[in-house]
Amino acid sequence: MKQFQFVRPATQQAVLDAVGKPGSKIIAGGTNLVDLMKRGVTTPDKLVDINQLPLKNIGITKNGLHIGALALNSAVSENNLVVQNQPLLAMALKAGASPQLRNMATLGGNMMQRTRCGYFYDTTMPCNKRVPGTGCGAMEGINRMHAIFGASPQCIAVHPSDMCVALAALDATVVIAGKKGERRLPFTEFHRLPGDHPELDNRLAKDELIVGVEIPINNFAKNSYYLKIRDRQSYAFALVSVAAALEIDNGQIKKARLAMGGVAHKPWRLFEAEKSLVGKPATEESFAHAAQLAMQGAKGYGNNSFKLKLAPATITEALKHAAGLV
Repeated sequence: MKQFQFVRPATQQAVLDAVGKPGSKIIAGGTNLVDLMKRGVTTPDKLVDINQLPLKNIGITKNGLHIGALALNSAVSENNLVVQNQPLLAMALKAGASPQLRNMATLGGNMMQRTRCGYFYDTTMPCNKRVPGTGCGAMEGINRMHAIFGASPQCIAVHPSDMCVALAALDATVVIAGKKGERRLPFTEFHRLPGDHPELDNRLAKDELIVGVEIPINNFAKNSYYLKIRDRQSYAFALVSVAAALEIDNGQIKKARLAMGGVAHKPWRLFEAEKSLVGKPATEESFAHAAQLAMQGAKGYGNNSFKLKLAPATITEALKHAAGLV
């Protein structure tokens, strides 16, 4: 591993000063970053440990439920405010990793984790995300885990997070601190599609810091479900996952929120499918119709073409669970 400096600033301003310098990377739990460093995928000159910042709070504010960037995934998934008000988030977190990882991983770090594409992790293989301009090994290679939505000729990798799929579905907002103050960004806009620059995962500037996320108050607690389809029950990333949240009144859907994981470079929000559900009865027929609408624009790349059938089936099943039909 390349030698690096390690600093632990005590204030947010000191963190922003440190991370704005070339070669610096923020570290909190390190559950993804350290792996990337060991493999030579990421080679920072300096690690900026932010664990002294007061960013572990979980509480209700005027904007809804606020979760600090340093809140541990385990703490968030077990917090009463989260379990009672935003159970979809708790479900996604518990589906995402082992208890050991959840006890180290932070909310902000989860948002910043990078793809688990094998070509990205193997420094002997071409990868535009790791080394722009070298090509995409997955395009004509083994691509069973890869994207069916929003891909580009430069990259077909997928975002690995389960937590982020739930936050995208719940209309969360990312709170970001910079030298000019704080700014807020809709969670659905935080992560990027690959386009011509797959090396850019999100819209966080190098001299900025995630402070936390805010989830607006909603009425989805009674009818939420996170369904993750994977090769084995634990320690596996999603082939396809669906975060489903419904507000139902007398059997009729008043509001719907849907997002998918394992299918795109970012959590994939299903806006058209959501619109189709509003005003419809909470039935399997309504859900199957929405699932078919959700597949517009989907494209397989060979090994992953099975997702074209798996994805709509997973959407339908997640909605059935959310509605209490199974």
